[in-house]
Amino acid sequence: MAITPDTVDHPLSLPIASEIDDARAILTEAGLATDTSRFVYVGLVEPEKSVLYGTDLPSDRRFRVMLLDPTKPESIDAVVSVTDRKVVSHRVLDTAVDGQVPVLDEEFGLVEEVLAKDERWLAALAARDLDVAKVRVAPLSAGVFDYPGEEGRRILRGLAFLQPEPTDHPWAHPIDGLVAFVDVTAREVLQVLDLGPVPIPQESGNFTDPEIAGPTRTTQKPIEITQPEGPSFTVTGNLVEWEKWSLRVGFDAREGLVLHQLGFDDGGRTRPVIHRASIAEMVVPYGDPSPVRSWQNYFDTGEYLVGRYANALELGCDCVGDITYFDAVVADEHGAPHTLRNAICMHEEDFGILWKHTDLWAGSHETRRQRRLVISFFTTIGNYDYGFFWYLYLDGTIEFEVKATGIVFTSAYPGNDYAYASEIAPGLGAPYHQHLFSARLDMMIDGARNSIEEIDSVRVPMGEGNPHGNAFTLSKTVLRTESEAQRDADNAVGRVWHITNPNVTNRLGHPVAYGLFPEGKQTLLADPQSSVAKRAAFATKHLWVTQHADDELYAAGDFVNQHPGDSGLPAYVANNRSVDNEDIVVWHTFGLTHYPRPEDWPIMPVDYTGFTLKPVGFFDRNPTLDVPASAGSGESACHC
Repeated sequence: MAITPDTVDHPLSLPIASEIDDARAILTEAGLATDTSRFVYVGLVEPEKSVLYGTDLPSDRRFRVMLLDPTKPESIDAVVSVTDRKVVSHRVLDTAVDGQVPVLDEEFGLVEEVLAKDERWLAALAARDLDVAKVRVAPLSAGVFDYPGEEGRRILRGLAFLQPEPTDHPWAHPIDGLVAFVDVTAREVLQVLDLGPVPIPQESGNFTDPEIAGPTRTTQKPIEITQPEGPSFTVTGNLVEWEKWSLRVGFDAREGLVLHQLGFDDGGRTRPVIHRASIAEMVVPYGDPSPVRSWQNYFDTGEYLVGRYANALELGCDCVGDITYFDAVVADEHGAPHTLRNAICMHEEDFGILWKHTDLWAGSHETRRQRRLVISFFTTIGNYDYGFFWYLYLDGTIEFEVKATGIVFTSAYPGNDYAYASEIAPGLGAPYHQHLFSARLDMMIDGARNSIEEIDSVRVPMGEGNPHGNAFTLSKTVLRTESEAQRDADNAVGRVWHITNPNVTNRLGHPVAYGLFPEGKQTLLADPQSSVAKRAAFATKHLWVTQHADDELYAAGDFVNQHPGDSGLPAYVANNRSVDNEDIVVWHTFGLTHYPRPEDWPIMPVDYTGFTLKPVGFFDRNPTLDVPASAGSGESACHC
């Protein structure tokens, strides 16, 4: 079943096509959009958090629109009310200070088109005996570096790959030692850096070619997942109710999948847990200092907008079982509504044992099965594909997982045990890199005022009170300000963070809480003085906590493309606000450090990263005691 948004019945309803049309018309009537304008981003401006929990919900629907005229150097950031049919605000960006709006689709082809006419580029290809018609250029976000003459210009950088035939995967054939810097507004090549010809790897990367993949296996027997009575959830508009969970499913062209108003029914009362959950930014910094690649770092959310590249998910391929899909409506670059078919996949999964015990004294044995609700989308950004998966469990646990796959970014391998890349095929290298994500968790643990505690395991020395040396305990530290709440994970002490509500206690008299359990892998490995460290400051800590502000949505700031840095979280925490018994937002950095393997070529098996939120004293007891026993084999059931 697929659900296409076509009505607005709540302030957080998914955008519909007529709203996109109205936003474009309003800006055109106001003279802010013309025939040459490009609608880089159009997204719902969500009402203030505080008004969404009253009885009188706001009806005004507003959209933020980022406009770019490719013939002009400036961009416009506007807010329009499609309800009142007016422009609420607008400003012209100072691109040298504010940064640029995200990269346009049409600019991807433009880089290759401009380079195909540049004498320096053609000479570099001729020196390599290459036909320009068979050269693909990856249009890559530029960042901000000390290259002269770039300030205020809209720039993409291009690395080249050979595509011998139209159906070949050119990532197998990097043309190394060569990079071009292109001003896409002026359609001008600023620089061609050519370090001289390097042997082009020749092995095919066509991973579906039988000569590469070998004969298809014949050993797999069918696995069928059926729900004869249908799924256990209900959907009304974008409101989802499943077991004791309720939430609203959202989608944004920038962030992709967004979850709103997650709450859990406990004794007939819906207890709020999270107001808004999203992946607010991701960055992929590369670690190869080669002059043609030392600038490589990509903010896939802020520079490219992961949501607009959502895949059309297919039953039996991306999602298996009894599936409900949500379509998403976004604006294309001319401001017209565009439906992303099957952008979001939702289904239930059996997840093994929920709880189990065999008791010799009582003569009982009981087993209950866990299941989870899965809400996901997949996006393709250049060579990589990312799946974003939210899981809700029967016991109140929330989990998020990224599934990273696709094709690694390649280079020629220089040999001699090169320190900054792996050799993944003969002569083919893959630079070391990271995939770092920032989860924005607008918390609401049983109410709007929350605090955060850091929990560490503590070894107790042998001595008085611990004569056998077996004791250990834990420490709790309340993080009271935004500066105190900039923290790193520490797996050596099992560090977790508890988001508590000090105003609500459980039956034992303790504040109700949810625990954030991090994976605790590396944060940003680039030098603290580097350009990417300034621009991706969020990735230098596992934890940031801010006092809630409705306009503080993005970990690296509103305009990431060619922003010089210190935007987003560093700016949000500059006033060092209180986060103790306040309306708080928890920002969690997590991700992968990827040293590519031969097994990652020619296509990478899924790698995983994520985090878990678990109730810690949020409930008075195990909240799944009422889960029924399921039928066992034969005539027996899973209890006696």
